Amino acid sequence: MLSVVKGLSRYHTEESLRSHLLERSHRTENGCLVIEGYGRRRGVHQKVAGRAWAHIAAYVVLVGGYDPALDVDQTCGAADCIEPTHLRQLSRAEACRSRNQVAQCRNGHDREIDQATGRYRRVCRSCNREAQRRWREREAAEVAQARAAYGRS
Repeated sequence: MLSVVKGLSRYHTEESLRSHLLERSHRTENGCLVIEGYGRRRGVHQKVAGRAWAHIAAYVVLVGGYDPALDVDQTCGAADCIEPTHLRQLSRAEACRSRNQVAQCRNGHDREIDQATGRYRRVCRSCNREAQRRWREREAAEVAQARAAYGRS
């Protein structure tokens, strides 16, 4: 069953992978079993045992019945959680629908709902307007610099 996990190191058996995952993880106060993979950032998907995603490897050895055609998702929302009761398999469409979205962008502006999809727009209009303004200024500066290099003003 381990052969269907992409990127998993071939020297692992189910028992050695289970012990490897459990020794690299710790329990948090909210019940999640958080793994410390190769990355240093907390809260993102981690890779372990070669180049395999930790939550997929944990689903294979701790839960069982892994179907490679489906995505492994955490019900708790923590991307680095490998708690077996928090892992489930969903279709890609269902996993996308179940993601929660915040009503404000990272700059604090309210995001609008896209009429075509019924979900929040990826970028709010204020941030998009500012990004376009900065891009136009950069382009104008590059054009002015190129003209000056050719002796034009």
